[in-house]
Amino acid sequence: MRVGAFLLAGQFPGQDHGTVLERTVAAAVAAEDAGFDDVWIAEHHFMTYGVCPSAITWAGYVLGRTRRIEVGTAVSVLSTVHPVAFGEQAALLDQLSGGRFRLGIGRGGPWVDLEVFGTGRERIEDEGFAASLDLLLRWLTRDSVAGDGGLFPFREVAVVPRPATRPRLPVVLACTSPRSAALAAARGLSMLLGMNISDSQKAELVADYTATAQRAGHDPDGARHVFAALAHVADTRQEALATLRAAMPPWLGPGLAGFQALDGQPRRYSDPLEYTELLCSLNPIGSPDECVAHLRRTQRRTGIDHAILMVDACGDRKATLANIARLGAEVLPHLQSSREASAGALDAAG
Repeated sequence: MRVGAFLLAGQFPGQDHGTVLERTVAAAVAAEDAGFDDVWIAEHHFMTYGVCPSAITWAGYVLGRTRRIEVGTAVSVLSTVHPVAFGEQAALLDQLSGGRFRLGIGRGGPWVDLEVFGTGRERIEDEGFAASLDLLLRWLTRDSVAGDGGLFPFREVAVVPRPATRPRLPVVLACTSPRSAALAAARGLSMLLGMNISDSQKAELVADYTATAQRAGHDPDGARHVFAALAHVADTRQEALATLRAAMPPWLGPGLAGFQALDGQPRRYSDPLEYTELLCSLNPIGSPDECVAHLRRTQRRTGIDHAILMVDACGDRKATLANIARLGAEVLPHLQSSREASAGALDAAG
């Protein structure tokens, strides 16, 4: 099983932005030291739920602070940027990192971000988002690209620099519904599934993906789907739950309230206590053995063998680093051992 770290960069009470970002970078470096395969950062705008407004910029910085670990965006919001400008940045990081950069993108929602950046609602609607996605994919695979004459009318220009990874820099698409799963499948992209849905819901999206991919002529077995999971390890499940129940609601309350609707209408926010309990019920929380068993169960039920673990839900720097260290020492070896054994057998076979 491939295991990465997933960082939200949430601003907890009493913390300033610099403290949050320093903690998040320290967590990424610690994840490399602890043996994680990759580390991914979330992107949010104008809210304390996450204070990283540019996942790709953060990824570039962390690539410079690390040597082995792969670094990805989970996700960069495509609807708030021009696909070509974003494609240029992705290609640049692919070249400079020696192939360690991983690209995760998402649709985003009907938030005020679309107003601030001037992209508008049409960029998150089906045709608009599909046009953005297709332009980005063309940019990552061709030597020159012209606009589509619709949302993106421009003459043909050279792709400079071209990505080093060929035939295409791997892309994962955040999927929350059969509609988004179908979009990914039709283009041969892998899915990134969230930590707020059950294993059965993940499995349903994989089934939807498989059916559409087959109809589109893509091999569904070639996809490398990823699922995110909140993960906190302690000596007992009760101890882990107590830590998260104390830390998460004070962050989630003002954090979730930061989502401002594009139309200015008030919206109903998830109750922070209820959302904390939901996440704790769906994800690997508890002793090392419990975390291993939970992740293996999700892998078995969904067929997905790449997990990215949200390790910073406690909000405290020292506790986050301790969580990463314990996951690395007591959980990852049990998940990664079969992969390493297989690699060893191949080496022995010559």
